[in-house]
Amino acid sequence: MEDSMKTNAEIAILSLIAENARHGYEIEQVIEQRGMRDWTEVGFSSIYYLLKKLEGAGLIEARLEKPSGRGPARKVYHITQAGREIWRAESLRALSEPQNCYPLIQLGLANLPGVPKSEAISALRQYSERLTEREEYVRARAEAQRPLPDHVEAMFDFSLTMIEAEREWISKFIKQLEAQND
Repeated sequence: MEDSMKTNAEIAILSLIAENARHGYEIEQVIEQRGMRDWTEVGFSSIYYLLKKLEGAGLIEARLEKPSGRGPARKVYHITQAGREIWRAESLRALSEPQNCYPLIQLGLANLPGVPKSEAISALRQYSERLTEREEYVRARAEAQRPLPDHVEAMFDFSLTMIEAEREWISKFIKQLEAQND
């Protein structure tokens, strides 16, 4: 693998292993428990593919380990020194470099001239309602997990702040469209 990771999913998996050696099913459990699919693209079916990819790149290594209770030995993944270096570098890059994102609403805005104004306003109101639903979902997820470590609290706060900013922008834009003469 190159000096930097290629996907958020790879970084997310590497981060979980940097935090604690884990087997594949445990990684899935942590992803589900923490609601990580709300902020990164880690599909259930891609976990083992990503583990194999990270292992092939020398960033993690697998060891067969007997569980403390009953059951068969499991393949437990440990981060390597190279993996720890990449994990650290990618964490700092993620904290320091804004990323391009391509929200679908940008495509809708680009095509606004071809959409009747009343339909566009109606669609934007639906968008705002869905943002409200999303906000309620994120708040409930955060509340259900409290008390949260500071970094996890920051993640929820960031998401909620972005939702609030987007909803505020939508409201302002709807008013701007309504004020236009046809």
